[in-house]
Amino acid sequence: HRTALFRLAVVAIVGILVAAAGHGLAAANPAEYEVKAAYVYNFGRFVEWPTGMPPSQVDEFPICVLDRDRFGTALDATISGEKLNCTHVVARRIPKVEESGSCRVRFIGSSEDKQLKDILSSVSKLYVLTVSDLPRFIQQGGMVQFVMADRRVRFEINLAAAQQAGLKLSSELLKVAATVTGVSRMGN
Repeated sequence: HRTALFRLAVVAIVGILVAAAGHGLAAANPAEYEVKAAYVYNFGRFVEWPTGMPPSQVDEFPICVLDRDRFGTALDATISGEKLNCTHVVARRIPKVEESGSCRVRFIGSSEDKQLKDILSSVSKLYVLTVSDLPRFIQQGGMVQFVMADRRVRFEINLAAAQQAGLKLSSELLKVAATVTGVSRMGN
């Protein structure tokens, strides 16, 4: 079942990439965030959250954006009517880091670069998957960082940061990441 969902997600992402390539240079930025929106949504399929989460994180599956909203309508269109683990997925734009407690996935945009250390510290125990396209995001303690490779959106993972937050990332997700850091060796 998970493999079928993963394949479906990969097919959807490839479809978005192909469609984005057809839009030409004028739509390069919106196409990038359409792809990122699909990834952000699909990350939720491949993360196991711990039991005993706060009620605010159980009733819905909030994907939050802390940034000037570069997604536009792409995130809303991607998650419209979608469910993850029988829970409705919702998009929230949050103006303050203090409002992140109910988020399951939080995208941290470039406008938050100067406060990144404080932001990551504030959510470290909240079972929130942190995602960004900021340079060196995973080196600073973030979990998933978007990177561009050959004009395609890819992602890197800081496995240790996710584990410290109580999140378990699927091996299927780790396989498609461009790089995975924070992997401990057996016996260490």
